[in-house]
Amino acid sequence: MKTVERILIKLAIIQFVFLFITQLFFHQLNVLPELKVITQYEGVVKEKGTESVETIWGKGN
Repeated sequence: MKTVERILIKLAIIQFVFLFITQLFFHQLNVLPELKVITQYEGVVKEKGTESVETIWGKGN
């Protein structure tokens, strides 16, 4: 059972490393600028959170 646990831990570490490298590759090095535009279009990278609160409570209150 220890060998299975060791293998799973190694796989999790390798997956985390690949995730980190991929995030660095796409977002910091700006390899695909279209990807950045798509995420902004979908509203994932919104910097303001106040507009959603204003729509829930109303702008006049």
